[in-house]
Amino acid sequence: MTLRQQRFTLPTGVELDVTLGGPDDAEAIIFLHGFPESARTWRHQLAALSGRYRVVAPDQRGFARSSKPEGVDAYATDRPVADLIALADALDIGRFTLVGHDWGGAVAWLAALSHPERVARLAIVNAPHPQIFQRTLIDDPAQRAASQYMNAFRNPAIEDHILGMTLPVFFDTTFANHVDAAAIDPAERAIYLDQWGQPGALTAMLNWYRASRIVVPAMGEAAARPAFIDAPFPRLAMPVLVVWGMNDKALLPCQLDGLDALIDDLTLVQVDAGHFVPWENPDAVTGALRAFIASRPIAA
Repeated sequence: MTLRQQRFTLPTGVELDVTLGGPDDAEAIIFLHGFPESARTWRHQLAALSGRYRVVAPDQRGFARSSKPEGVDAYATDRPVADLIALADALDIGRFTLVGHDWGGAVAWLAALSHPERVARLAIVNAPHPQIFQRTLIDDPAQRAASQYMNAFRNPAIEDHILGMTLPVFFDTTFANHVDAAAIDPAERAIYLDQWGQPGALTAMLNWYRASRIVVPAMGEAAARPAFIDAPFPRLAMPVLVVWGMNDKALLPCQLDGLDALIDDLTLVQVDAGHFVPWENPDAVTGALRAFIASRPIAA
């Protein structure tokens, strides 16, 4: 099935480039990418699943050639959630399966919590549940150490630092600790560099980190405990698939601990891959999605 790209002007004030495929009358799957990528995160899954499903993958606000609104507040997680719902409305999609990786997963968790009437199934790929993530950043020294990069990305001087090292060098250092560089096709590398080089893209992408309310304490800091990490948290009633690349050096396997207490119907698939599992081990992700959707039919 041929994939195509279409630009949508949404009532949330942004224009998003969206990759589309599959029959318009088929069950819909919406895919949300994370940092520092684009809809191409899902290129293998879109190609594999578009024969049977209606697939939708936006370049989220701030990324690639989608709109890059000014100001940190424009990237608070509720804003891309609103984009998601507006896009589904524009496509006349009522209920859908939602798939998210990295920051796209953060959006997906919040969308499922705030719009359960729209998210029929939720699939998360290496994106931590907000309560577990914040708790481990306080209580787990290894996860706190692994997440110090978030504070670096929030530093207002980071753009000048990245531009000083050049985007190609930043590309190599961004992925070097997470994936074998040989696994990245040179053509894909060129696409990344083109997308990162769009006017305002670097700041817009980093603003996702700056807008987040997640607190990343410094190493050794006696951090205060946000009340929500020990309080009862809303459970998710829709079926949830969590696919986790177990070699992820940024989001450690402790992110899986306690998920069953937050989800009524949880399917967990552990994969031999690092953080960028949708293209590091695409067959495992696609296979898990196929099996999950087939095993959890949704009433019309």
